[in-house]
Amino acid sequence: MERGGCVYIMTNVFNNIYYTGVTSELRNRIWEHKNNVYPKRFTSKYKCYNLVYFQFFPNIEEAIAEEKLIKGGSRQQKIIS
Repeated sequence: MERGGCVYIMTNVFNNIYYTGVTSELRNRIWEHKNNVYPKRFTSKYKCYNLVYFQFFPNIEEAIAEEKLIKGGSRQQKIIS
């Protein structure tokens, strides 16, 4: 059985910092970001606690491929999404 995955974008309260990630457990991962489980990581350092976008994929490889496309795009493309 294949496991699905999500690609997601989080931002801070001012919407001027963006973080793109991929996970198979979106709800749990968002909780980790909001509760600073990893205090020295990007989302904790820049207070990216607001989920602004997510997309589910049937398998994790597709989610990883989409994440790479998003990260390869310009900042303006991320804002428009």
